[in-house]
Amino acid sequence: MIYTDTYTSSLGNITLTATETALTGLWFEDEKYYGKVFAKMTPCPCKDHPVLARTREWLDAYFCGRNPDFTPPLLLEGTPFRLAVWEILKTISYGQTMTYGEIARIIAAQRKIPRMSAQAVGGAVGHNPISIIVPCHRVIGTDGSLTGYAGGLDRKTALLQLEGISINKSAIKPHPNR
Repeated sequence: MIYTDTYTSSLGNITLTATETALTGLWFEDEKYYGKVFAKMTPCPCKDHPVLARTREWLDAYFCGRNPDFTPPLLLEGTPFRLAVWEILKTISYGQTMTYGEIARIIAAQRKIPRMSAQAVGGAVGHNPISIIVPCHRVIGTDGSLTGYAGGLDRKTALLQLEGISINKSAIKPHPNR
């Protein structure tokens, strides 16, 4: 069974989905892939579900400008490539960014291949089913540009600014694991 709830944020309504034990989705209601994914579900609205309640606590802290000190249990489902990209996204700390090219280089190194397409990485980033918590908004273009975000570039900008990231290339902090 898929349990659902709606979280009202300053950037619009966010739909949450969970199994008995883990969060499976977090989408802005007008997000690019939201309808396609959500249409395949048979939701059961449930405000009292413990995973959804914990996710709302996380979002409350986040939208108040704090870095939440916990992560609700997550269940990411996708191809091995997408799962590998999403695991890298989870390493990007609050207030930091990483480029699509950097993620592509990490994936190439993990797979022991000479190179990986940044565009392929972009496709995987764009299909992240648990936005914000799996921070796809922290991925930027090599030149510091804000390219792509399934929730819209205005939201990506707002989320980065909420985390204290200045939206010009010289103010973007490098990821510590590079």
